[in-house]
Amino acid sequence: MNIPNQLTCSRFFLALLLLICLSFSFPYAKSLGLLLFIVASITDWLDGWLARTKYGVSSFGKLMDPLADKVLVTVALVSFVEIRFDLAYPASPLVPAFLVVPVLIREFMVTGLRLLAVEKGEVISAGPMGKWKTALQMTAIIFTLLCLAVVEDFLGDLDPELLTSIEFTLHWIIWILMAAATILTLISGAEYFIKHHSLFTSDSHEKI
Repeated sequence: MNIPNQLTCSRFFLALLLLICLSFSFPYAKSLGLLLFIVASITDWLDGWLARTKYGVSSFGKLMDPLADKVLVTVALVSFVEIRFDLAYPASPLVPAFLVVPVLIREFMVTGLRLLAVEKGEVISAGPMGKWKTALQMTAIIFTLLCLAVVEDFLGDLDPELLTSIEFTLHWIIWILMAAATILTLISGAEYFIKHHSLFTSDSHEKI
């Protein structure tokens, strides 16, 4: 296994560590989670750059690189549904399920499309819209993790009224960013199915 593919696989391990940081409370857990996600994002860029410039793009990389991204993003988004800003919105999730579930459905469907392509001897690599979607998702998640790290790890002793105002502002910025990421995710998913519709229409033609 070459270095780009090793970097791709490392994101699965980083996703597990991120889940621990977001699920359990210990000193600077959210800051560590932010650091882990940034490192994982760097490996995502680095493995692609190495594959294009030195090692060559492999079928394993084309399949596993987007899958590793999906696992990392899924861990973050599902964890955000459980997390709350206790002062500003104690009953409202950091990211609501109605923004997370469509993203997960899209990822499952695109993964299924990729597997179908593999069965037919094809590999679907990420297109421009998919790359923009990934960039916006990563930006929104990093911003959310940064907000969590600042609020939970560094502003705990702040005046409650001021902290409530800060949480209120950050909460809505997070929702706006995540909504934009969800919309672009759905658009890019539709693009995949429109572009590769022959993969699932050819079977019906063969049966006829």
